[in-house]
Amino acid sequence: MVSKLGDSLKFSSRTKIALWLALVAVGVCGRLWQPAYNVTPFAAIGLAAGSLFGISISAAAVPIVALVLSNMALPGYGSTVMALVVYASFLFPVLFGSLVQRQGWVAVLGGSLASSLIFFTTTNFATWALSDLYPHTLSGLVTCYVAALPFYRWMPIGDALWSVSLFSTLVAVGHVQQLVQPIQVIPVTTGDQQTVDRLTDEQRDRQ
Repeated sequence: MVSKLGDSLKFSSRTKIALWLALVAVGVCGRLWQPAYNVTPFAAIGLAAGSLFGISISAAAVPIVALVLSNMALPGYGSTVMALVVYASFLFPVLFGSLVQRQGWVAVLGGSLASSLIFFTTTNFATWALSDLYPHTLSGLVTCYVAALPFYRWMPIGDALWSVSLFSTLVAVGHVQQLVQPIQVIPVTTGDQQTVDRLTDEQRDRQ
């Protein structure tokens, strides 16, 4: 069953190409804007990519390409394994985004918060396991997570705000697309012509 939000996220193929490029641009600019507080749009662009393209290479490429481009101007991760952990953690929002079509805003908010938590747990576990900053004991792992909390406190808020803002923008784009969609002239059997709105529910489902 498609949610009301999901029904607003149906775009033509040409529009989806433009949106793919826009999501990558938002990811790069948002991450370079302020990387220190982890208030970035990466959960939002991953959720949006998953909702627009499903679980596909096209969707997964959005956060990956944005990471690659933004990393050209940011410090490295210190190790290949840590880099892989970071890249993998930003793929989870794509999976959650595939639920938006059915679950609507619940999936947007829930997916953004879940993405924040997954990034926090995976990257800090990797920091504890791969570095000598903390003892490789249970207490050392707890200390690592506690030390990372100041960096995490703004991340869920940022992810939620970015996600709501981005999906609100997508809904607005969808409404604009419906308004500017041209009228199609369809001949009838009597030889006369009648104009019908192309944006019927059946036609929108085929886009």
